[in-house]
Amino acid sequence: MTKAMLYYHLAAVPQPKAQKPQGLGGKIDQMLGLAMWAGTAAGVLGILITGAMMGISLKRGESSEHMSRLGMVLGGCCLVATAGPFATWVF
Repeated sequence: MTKAMLYYHLAAVPQPKAQKPQGLGGKIDQMLGLAMWAGTAAGVLGILITGAMMGISLKRGESSEHMSRLGMVLGGCCLVATAGPFATWVF
């Protein structure tokens, strides 16, 4: 098969436009909004729990790797916060 024939066959591939089903857009937006709210609430709860663990460990005189835990929580918060804009940029 020559290049010209290959290009002809590849150019003939249909390119349908992506459309969401009618009546489903509002429900999907509501579900995504709920997931975003839950992710934000989980991030705030994670920061509060990590801070409480840091305080308890300091009072007991124990050392622990709380900064790495805090970094993981903050990384998750950033991921949740940028998921929507990143998906909009990609799609």
